[in-house]
Amino acid sequence: MTTEVKPPLTIRLCGPRGFCAGVDRAIQIVVLALKKYGAPVYVRHEIVHNRYVVEGLQSRGAVFVEELDEIPAEHHEQPVIFSAHGVPKSVPADAVARNLFFLDATCPLVSKVHKQAMRHQRLGRHVILIGHAGHPEVIGTMGQLPDGAVSLVETVEDARNYAPADPDNLGFVTQTTLSVEDTAGIIEVLQARFPNMTAPAAESICYATTNRQEAVKAAAPGCDFFLVVGAPNSSNSRRLVEVASRAGAQRSRLVQRAAELPWDDIDGETTRIIGLSAGASAPEIIVDEIIDAFGEKFDVSVELAETAVEDENFPVMRDLRDAELTVADMAFVNGHAGG
Repeated sequence: MTTEVKPPLTIRLCGPRGFCAGVDRAIQIVVLALKKYGAPVYVRHEIVHNRYVVEGLQSRGAVFVEELDEIPAEHHEQPVIFSAHGVPKSVPADAVARNLFFLDATCPLVSKVHKQAMRHQRLGRHVILIGHAGHPEVIGTMGQLPDGAVSLVETVEDARNYAPADPDNLGFVTQTTLSVEDTAGIIEVLQARFPNMTAPAAESICYATTNRQEAVKAAAPGCDFFLVVGAPNSSNSRRLVEVASRAGAQRSRLVQRAAELPWDDIDGETTRIIGLSAGASAPEIIVDEIIDAFGEKFDVSVELAETAVEDENFPVMRDLRDAELTVADMAFVNGHAGG
């Protein structure tokens, strides 16, 4: 009897990866609200952009809606939670008008961008928002200010073509989940064209986005394939795929689960090094699932590519601090368990 010899494979596992403090807080808010108020708890939009997380919360009693008018009148006493991406000012105003009890799970770093944009406007500046049209965070940020007070710039070409009414009174902010390099290129063009443009008081791209991109840059050179765990509608996850390709990975791809692994492109003859990271809304349990899937076909050694250690923690709102989480709840909140 002979034992099959598996081909060797090194997995370069990025650190930091996966859940950031803002995502952790948002998921915790939903779980705590279910503990304190019971099901159903309504959530406007996906709390974070990850199907696994959404389904886990649904199994606990969360109900996801796109608009507040989808909440039945008989459930208006139950809380509705706004997602981590932030919402326009019109949404909490609508909740008040409907006599709804709401909890805002907007990431504190997104709220910071809202305040930066409002400060620009208060000081008489027209606001330039660098971001992706249609993304919930962009919709939320633009919705902090009156119509016409914000101009969206998505690309370097947009920056070259932008024609403001008053070039000397501009201020910019950015979406928190953009490519650091792409954004720097856009800002460079805008600053060259509008030297009096004012930057935000602090960096808009969040620490977690920057840290995950730096780890991917360090790990990507020499990788035959680079995999990023994340959802197709997750901006920060898609940026990691782009960063991996630019930094030297031969190929890169976004995957949501191990079932999506591109085995036709990964074989023991040519594949020796796989890079692996996860977007800020992707749970660690899926990273483990993917490593296990490779272990069935390869003799896997895992090499940690760590460029930073994150210890940020964003506390939940006071209303929920008296609810207690079990060990199983905490495992789910931290991305180590299913619903």
